[in-house]
Amino acid sequence: MSRNKTKTLRQFNDDDLKDKLIDLKVDLAKLRSEAIKGTLKKEAGVIRWKRRDIARVLTLMNERTGGKK
Repeated sequence: MSRNKTKTLRQFNDDDLKDKLIDLKVDLAKLRSEAIKGTLKKEAGVIRWKRRDIARVLTLMNERTGGKK
């Protein structure tokens, strides 16, 4: 899976960003479970990038709402 660039994420609408966030969280959960089981070999560094992509999406969502919840 390719990494998400901020430029491309800004083109998404709010619903697409929410869907992307859900997908990223599911992927992160799978990677963490594989890491705990010990079956995660090559993709050990991917967890860090997934977390950063999640933060990037959340930041964009907060920018659009003006920081209000």
